[in-house]
Amino acid sequence: MSPEASRAVLRAAQKLGQAKRLIAFTGAGISVESGIPSFRGEGGIWTRYDPATLELGRFLRDPAAAWPTIREIFYEYTSKAEPNDAHRILARWEAEGRLAFLVTQNIDGLHEAAGSRALAEFHGSCRHLVCLDCGTRVEAEPALLADLPPRCRCGGIFKPGFVFFGEGIPRNAYEASFAAAETADACLVIGSTGEVYPAAEIPRIVKRRGGLVVEIDPEPTGFTESVTDIFIRAGASEAMRELDRELVNG
Repeated sequence: MSPEASRAVLRAAQKLGQAKRLIAFTGAGISVESGIPSFRGEGGIWTRYDPATLELGRFLRDPAAAWPTIREIFYEYTSKAEPNDAHRILARWEAEGRLAFLVTQNIDGLHEAAGSRALAEFHGSCRHLVCLDCGTRVEAEPALLADLPPRCRCGGIFKPGFVFFGEGIPRNAYEASFAAAETADACLVIGSTGEVYPAAEIPRIVKRRGGLVVEIDPEPTGFTESVTDIFIRAGASEAMRELDRELVNG
């Protein structure tokens, strides 16, 4: 970690230690260290696959054609991924009462796997499947994905439990996320570009209400100049380990 990042960690720890209600907001950058590639940018998933695969209308018209690519992107990658230190520290902070709520843009389910429960998966999760006919929601077990498209007991076709392009945000996740932002006095942003709306409004709401925004990312983002109060330029796990150590020692 650079000297500048270390100084930013110290400032962040001092401020976050005084927060009465801290929330976290995470994006794809927190899961890169778990082996899950980001969607955007150099080497991102959308440089290798057609994003139209995840258009809701296209999927509904021909789910059999879409499912092989969906399985390759979301289930062959994510089935091998494990939570990293950043996921685990956030889960422990929740258990210790340090973190009030976590909003994630990610659909990989790694926060849940790490133990986070006060959690809103803003864009849903690939760890679940939803029947298009009867609405049954099940775990995305490998056996269900062996034959494509996967089918429910009722005969209906399963859709992944994450939000497709052209699909609305799950109401419960949306309402819980914005309610958390409206009551927070600090927000820790990790690995988000700040470009995907309406999710990217969450840290901005905290900022407009006079709250503190601490950001962790290896590179500046859409939050850095206009929203972030303290920018820790580092990877998610390294920064979280240092921040955790300073908070415990402080």
